[in-house]
Order: sequence, then C-alpha cells, then structure tokens
Amino acid sequence: MARRCPGAGGWHQRCSGAGKESRDLRHRYPHSQWDEWAAKTIPVPMVIGHEFTGEIVGDGIERGRFFPRSDGECEGHVVCGRCRNCLAGRRHLCAHTSGVGVNRPGASPEYIALPMTNVGLQACGGQRYRLHLRSIRQCRAHGAGVPVLGEDVLVTGAGPIGIMAAAVAKHAGARHVVITDVNPIDWNWLERPEVTKAVDTRVNSLRDVQEELDMTEGFDVGLEMSATQRAFREMLANMCHGGKIAMLGIPPGEISIDWNTVIFNMLTIQESTGERCMRPGTR
Repeated sequence: MARRCPGAGGWHQRCSGAGKESRDLRHRYPHSQWDEWAAKTIPVPMVIGHEFTGEIVGDGIERGRFFPRSDGECEGHVVCGRCRNCLAGRRHLCAHTSGVGVNRPGASPEYIALPMTNVGLQACGGQRYRLHLRSIRQCRAHGAGVPVLGEDVLVTGAGPIGIMAAAVAKHAGARHVVITDVNPIDWNWLERPEVTKAVDTRVNSLRDVQEELDMTEGFDVGLEMSATQRAFREMLANMCHGGKIAMLGIPPGEISIDWNTVIFNMLTIQESTGERCMRPGTR
C-alpha cells in the first residue's frame, strides 16, 4: 500500500501493534462473518487494523505538540470537525465518523497517516505491546460509560473484548461480574478473579446463577458484546428495573425484541463505541 501524505496537522506513525476485533474479522470475505452490516459499511478492498499503537515517524505542516520517535497511542475513529456535534465539542457524537480499518485504510501496513487530534503521547518504557493493550482497554472502559460501582454486571460474549470489559467492570468496583457465551471455549480459563461466574447459557440458566449469587432483582448493568439475538434477549429478560445496557456488539442484521420488556422495566439502552474516549479529560 502506498504511503499516504498526512496533510496539515497530520502525522505518520509506524505501527508496532494492531489488534483484530469483530469488525476486522468481517473483512475476511467470503468467510461467514462477512455479513449484511459488513457488505453495506466496508468498501473493499480494505486494509484492516482498527486499534493500534506505534512510533511517530513524520509530520505534516503543523509542529510543536508531537515529535518523531515518540511513542503514540491512537484513537481509531476520525471525526469531521465540521458537523454540529463536533463544533459543540461533542466529537464522540460526530455524524460523519470514519473508522480506521473500516471506512478508511487501517493499521496493518507498516505506516499509517492520522490527524494529530487522534494521537496521544504515552510513555511505555519500550514495551509497546502494553501500550497497545492499554489502548484497547481504554476504548472498552470509556466506551461503556456506565457506572458500575457496587452493581451487578452481566457481560454477554466471552471473546477478548468481553473479557476485557469484565476486567474493567470489576476493577471499577462492580459487586458481581457474570460473563456468558454459547461457544465451545475453555470455561475453566474464565474462572478468574475479575469474573464472578462464567456461564454457558446452553447448559445453565441466568436465573439459577442469580439465585446462586443471592441476587433478587436482576442485573443492574448489561454489557452486550456478542452481537447475537439470543444473548441480547437473555440480557433483557434478566435486567433489574431501571437497568442500563451498553451495546458494543454489531449484529449482522436486524434483531427483534419484546419492547414491552424495555418499556415497562424502564431499561436504558445506549451505544458503546470507542469515540467516547475522545471526550476531553478521558484520555
């Protein structure tokens, strides 16, 4: 891939680590994860790599904030800077967000060009893989944006992002963190300090888990990471009145739910994407 000009206020970065998330896996046409959402969202061919870190190696016209050979942590959502939300300081709500590795070339090649507003300086002591993991964890933590202190949290989807979300919730003071999945994974491996209970919902009911944990009214917070209709319906059925749900999983198509459950249980459902970590004071 040709090395792009960063333009005014832009920076070239040499990528030392790039993670693969569900959106990256959907690029692997004609494999099964290339679905309706991917077909209408991702222009092909596309260079993948959505979350990444590396070394700053060159700049555009503006100088003063960053310097070559600095360690950079990057945010993978490029905003327009001109829409109503951007001009009001709500860049995480930009109407024209362009995802790195989704709508514009990603970080899998050696170099990537980004606006300076998407780059943050971070000291990593030469261990950039730690910085890369920190970038992904930050995205999950700020992406959820739901207070979990003292709450009972349900995470649906025990993939890497779901496990990170569970760890962040426990670190933030959640009382119980229950994670579910229906795939053939190593459930013993999920019995770890940050997870109160790992549940295969093909075998065990979330109602039984609530009784086991002495929960009487359901989960206070739900983090939906699976993008499956079955898991989302199970989450809705096991939330407490007034519970809050943050959704990160991208369903392959439409999902039908019983909206009476949402309305009469007074549930709040919100998006959960990485743009939120671009808000001032959250880096």
